[in-house]
Amino acid sequence: MTPEVVFYIIIGILTLSFIFDKILDHLNARHFNDPIPEELEDVYDQATYRKSQKYKKEKYRFGLLTSTFTLLITIAFFFLDGFAWVDAWARSYSENSIVIALIFFGSILLAGDLLSLPFSYYNTFVIEAKYGFNTTTLKTFILDKLKGWAMLAILGGILLAAIIWFYETTGPNFWIYAWAIVTVVTILMNLLYARLIVPVFNKQTPLEPGMLRTKIEAYAQTVGFQLDKIFVIDGSKRSTKANAYFSGFGREKRVTLYDTLLKDLEEEEIVAVLAHEVGHYKRNHIIVNLIISIVTTGFTFWLLSLFVDSVLLSEALGVATPSFHIGLIAFGVLYSPISEVIGLLLNYISRKFEFQADNFAKATYNAQPLISGLKKLSRNNLSNLTPHPAYVFAHYSHPPLLQRFRNLKRK
Repeated sequence: MTPEVVFYIIIGILTLSFIFDKILDHLNARHFNDPIPEELEDVYDQATYRKSQKYKKEKYRFGLLTSTFTLLITIAFFFLDGFAWVDAWARSYSENSIVIALIFFGSILLAGDLLSLPFSYYNTFVIEAKYGFNTTTLKTFILDKLKGWAMLAILGGILLAAIIWFYETTGPNFWIYAWAIVTVVTILMNLLYARLIVPVFNKQTPLEPGMLRTKIEAYAQTVGFQLDKIFVIDGSKRSTKANAYFSGFGREKRVTLYDTLLKDLEEEEIVAVLAHEVGHYKRNHIIVNLIISIVTTGFTFWLLSLFVDSVLLSEALGVATPSFHIGLIAFGVLYSPISEVIGLLLNYISRKFEFQADNFAKATYNAQPLISGLKKLSRNNLSNLTPHPAYVFAHYSHPPLLQRFRNLKRK
């Protein structure tokens, strides 16, 4: 196989992936005008349903524009030997392979983010604002970008530097050491995410004493779940959309409720949503997801170790001298079909976990307030009630509302 063949295989993967995604998007868009399922007729009145249809269509058209732009820029970068140019530019600043890789990836990621910035701005301040979702100020938008870049540079840079160091010092077995350090970081992030990452972007405050906290603590006691860390996050500083999530394990486990959730739902509905989150913990979903992530990472690093120093892959990107960062770029594209299959499996597992968490909430609390809470959240978020099954299979980590409703109603 020649470098030219590998190059066109890479272009083919990028193109076919785009076409496949657009077919799914088109199939899903054809269902935007479907009538509301009978069981969900109380989610929308006619005016709100028309608004949700307009919102979905606008997001669909905008997504088509942004993804097409991204594909064209990416393919042009490949054909113009962009990676070779950035590699040569990075090498002009240093002879150290780690520094070269950091400059290489930092430049590409920063350039890509800057190119996508106008689209991100338009989505936030035009589309989301138009439909009443956006509450982000320009200052918050800019600070979020700067903080994101800083965290990526620090955490991502340290991790990348460590992996390259292992690659250069341990030879073919570098993937074992890389896997080990990424595993440690993954566990720490799962354990300390709420303490280390969230405060950079949001303010978290303990849920104040009152009827809601009393109900939550009473429920937790009935299921033998020690829960003394219940926090409210200021999600309203960016969007009116609501959410809740469970994070950490052991002594670090906590439930975080968006302030918008407290505004949108009744107390019984909030407790039911929390019961769903407790269900994830009780059914060991957090640990299972962590194990799956670790195993998948190990497989990926092992496969990377077989190809990363390939002369063929480097030459396919127009670079004569093999290097870790060039090999990683080529491998990343070639690996993407495998990654897509793994993603399908993970989404399937995630949807099963959501049903299990719903069943736990139904068995230990009450199905009805969870149903009404989910309906309110769907209405307030202008959610799609009639997604295409193929789109759900490929992209949904949570079952559609209709499936969750029928499962919760089932005796």
